Amino acid sequence: MATILSVSGSPSATSRTARLVRHLDDRLRGQGHDVTSLHARTLPAQALLGAGFGHPAIVETAALFERADGVVIATPVYKAAYSGLLKALLDLLPQYALSGKTVLPLATGGSTAHVLALDYALRPVFSSMGAAHIVPGWFTLDRDLTVAEDGVLTVAPEADGALAEVTDRFSALLGGRTGALARSA
Repeated sequence: MATILSVSGSPSATSRTARLVRHLDDRLRGQGHDVTSLHARTLPAQALLGAGFGHPAIVETAALFERADGVVIATPVYKAAYSGLLKALLDLLPQYALSGKTVLPLATGGSTAHVLALDYALRPVFSSMGAAHIVPGWFTLDRDLTVAEDGVLTVAPEADGALAEVTDRFSALLGGRTGALARSA
């Protein structure tokens, strides 16, 4: 199966976005993919903000992108745009870091007013970075993501169904099992 890099662009340690990515990582693993998770917030701030292209953590991150067949990139939406942390990371990657890759963009936010960030902020960046195919992504409202005291994420049924659909489409493009087949494996 495919090698997938899933990236959380949230700066928060208690991020619903990061938990949502883990939730989808589990689904993709269940479909036979090898999934590596990257939380941009764990990268050295000095390297991100100081344009440390040669910093070992940035070099290794670029290598993760290079090895991946597909990339899931998730971000909270702040002021109608993707996170500054994600922007800093993408700016340090090679110009064509997504060349030949299938990309699944995901966003979370407090209002449906921010849903267009997927198409008007993320999609042009991914396209400029050479993505071969950008799967129609999904915007999930914060109110549809509930985190229990133990950190377990619950996704509202309607949102979870939509997320499963876009994740399955992404998986299918990468040659993974989807739907009932993946659940029975």
